[in-house]
Parts: sequence; C-alpha cells; structure tokens
Amino acid sequence: MKKVCLLLLFAVASIAIANGSASAQMQINKMDDPNPMVGGAAMLRSRDIIDNAVNSADHTTLVAAVKAAGLVETLKSKGPFTVFAPTNEAFDKLPVGTVETLIKPENKEMLTKILTYHVLAGKFDSQAIAKRIRKGHGTAKFTTVSGDTLTASMSGNDLILRDEKGGTARVTTGNVYQSNGVIHVVDSVLLPN
Repeated sequence: MKKVCLLLLFAVASIAIANGSASAQMQINKMDDPNPMVGGAAMLRSRDIIDNAVNSADHTTLVAAVKAAGLVETLKSKGPFTVFAPTNEAFDKLPVGTVETLIKPENKEMLTKILTYHVLAGKFDSQAIAKRIRKGHGTAKFTTVSGDTLTASMSGNDLILRDEKGGTARVTTGNVYQSNGVIHVVDSVLLPN
C-alpha cells in the first residue's frame, strides 16, 4: 500500500512539473513575435537597441536617461546585449523627483549604475533565460553589466526579475530582437545595492 501511495505521489508530482514546464514554454512562445509593436512602433530586427527604443512612445524616459548617462554609443555598438527596458510607467512608480534627480550631471555615475543594472552582456532571449531557470531549479542568477546580480524566476506564465533590494519586475513583452541583442520590456525599474 505504501509503495502504491509513493508511486501515485511521484506520478502527480511529475505531472505538475511537466505542466509547469509546458506553461513556461507557452509563455516563452507567446513572447516570440518577429517584429513586435512596442510603444506604438514596430521593433525591427534590422535596427539596433537605440534606433528601436527612440521610436517607442513607452520608453521616452528610458531613452532620456540613456542619453544623460552617455550610454547611447555603447547600446548602438555590436554587442550583443540583453536589455530589460523599463517603461515610462515603470519610472513613474519611483518616488516623485527621482528621475529628475538622476539625470542631473552630478548624478551620472549613479544613473549609469542603475541603467547598466538592466543590461546583460550577451543575448539572452526568453528561451535562454528559461533554460537557466530550469537548470537552477526555479531561479537563475545573472551578472549585469554594472557587476551586480539579477535573479530570474517564473511565476505562473510570467518571467519575473528580482533585484538586489528585493524589488521585482515582470517581463511584459519579451524577445524583442534587435540587430545587436534582445530587449525584454519590464514593468518596474530594478535597483542594485
């Protein structure tokens, strides 16, 4: 009887794990539009990260911050890069005056650290991130260009990023391929320690 119960428990657990993997795969596939619309503009694979971002009405704050930090040429270079791109609404969640303070010339170092915390060296599309999450038994750690750590996990069908302060961002549009990498649109600004 104990053997039957253990086998039944194992079978149920195996099915649950398989269903979780299937759900994650469905989310990944949903994010794989060849030229998705972001902020009212088509994101063309033939353009670099900056040339696409400047056309997104949802990323005007991010573009202004990238310019203020002097990162335009870097993100136009060959890369490849993975960018977790916060929307204007994501920046609006920050305390009032934060963005205005960060884009001041005297705060360029802090702004650069925050922005490069949203960038990975290399091309990590949703499939590559999911593979690392599976390999890590539910989480994957990534070292960002700033030298800090982001942790990725799945919550149902959503890809979630956790920053070093414990804040989270959800990928709302993934696999926005660029000529020099890939963008994943996120709903919150991530903060390093």
